[in-house]
Amino acid sequence: MAFLDNILLSLESLKANKLRAILTMLGIIIGIGSVITINTVGVSLTSTVSSSMQSLGATTITVQLTQKNEDDENTNQDVKIRKFADSKPSKNDLITDKMLSDFKNDFKDKIQYIELSRSTGTGTITNFDDSSSTTSVNIIGVNDDYFKAEEVEVVYGRAIKNKQDGKKDICVVSDKFVEDALGTDPKDVIGKTVTITVNDIPKTYYIAGVYEYEQETASTASKQEVTTSFYIPIESARILNGEDEGYQSFKVVSAAETDTSAFLTTIADYFENIYSRNDSWTASASSLESMLSKFTEIMNTISLAIAAIAAISLVVGGIGVMNIMLVSITERTKEIGTRKALGATNASIRWQFITEAMVICLIGGIIGVIFGVSLGTVISKIIGFSASPSVFSIVLALLFSLFIGIVFGYAPANKAAKLNPIDALRYE
Repeated sequence: MAFLDNILLSLESLKANKLRAILTMLGIIIGIGSVITINTVGVSLTSTVSSSMQSLGATTITVQLTQKNEDDENTNQDVKIRKFADSKPSKNDLITDKMLSDFKNDFKDKIQYIELSRSTGTGTITNFDDSSSTTSVNIIGVNDDYFKAEEVEVVYGRAIKNKQDGKKDICVVSDKFVEDALGTDPKDVIGKTVTITVNDIPKTYYIAGVYEYEQETASTASKQEVTTSFYIPIESARILNGEDEGYQSFKVVSAAETDTSAFLTTIADYFENIYSRNDSWTASASSLESMLSKFTEIMNTISLAIAAIAAISLVVGGIGVMNIMLVSITERTKEIGTRKALGATNASIRWQFITEAMVICLIGGIIGVIFGVSLGTVISKIIGFSASPSVFSIVLALLFSLFIGIVFGYAPANKAAKLNPIDALRYE
């Protein structure tokens, strides 16, 4: 009998016993549906986080000071690690401007920007139209490359320049800050002063530039609740904080043609070598790309583990298929005997029932995929992610459902093929 005839015969058999067929498929539907749901949610989460991290700058490498431990292999042999190291690096431990200058010269072809920033906390200013209300700003000390690295667009005036500005009390503010707090046109404030209260102390700055504020989220908060960045020279921020010269961390934006992963390792080795004689601190390097890779690996492992647990129901479904096939063979014993008497071979009988098991599992798999994708999409939308069903997982799930049909349908089919035609015809 041709394969197509076997399929048509299987569909006729399922049509004749609709309720039994649906109950048989239920285990396959639940198993495939669970796996596809978990996979859809996992892929959606990973895809959304990946996109967010990419937008933050996957080519950015962060170098920061970290405490050493006794197992640190990059420490010079004649240097003994201090057991009770300070929780905060001292002046001699900090990354210096000379280190950064040498680093930039050594890797000038691989580096696009070196970004430095120093937070000084929150400042407030009384609003022009209401003396009882204030506008808050995050005061951040930055260097020249910060604006390019973070893509902060200065629309009026100029950005901060370290060599030119040094310790000067100048600032770059947002157009939203100017409109909300000062109540004037942003292009008219260049060169004017603004007084910000920092730690209950008023501090006056000259406005050197105005940048275009970009709302990061679709927040519906009122304008008074929006806190924008208030940029000042990094040296001014250091003095305002009363901190030592030097940095605990900085960011490197690699050039477009640079392999970020390989450069990350190079940077780590470079600064670990510099700090090899330090008895407490070293410099480690990390990037969003490496973090993203680890996150994706963890998410894939978790999704695989949960999907494997959910797939156990497929085994239960397979057992259900085997059970119903045995019942079907018992009910159709005379049919099998008649076909054998008319010349049907054992192989054709075997393939007839294997095909029927495959059809049951494939239909159950298709329904399970539709159920899984729908449920996964709904869950993804509820938790705020864009749904991203995996085509590969869907195809794999359908192929696996066919495999279940073959594995669990073979034993009943083989039993049918081995029936004695005379005994089968006599069966009541």
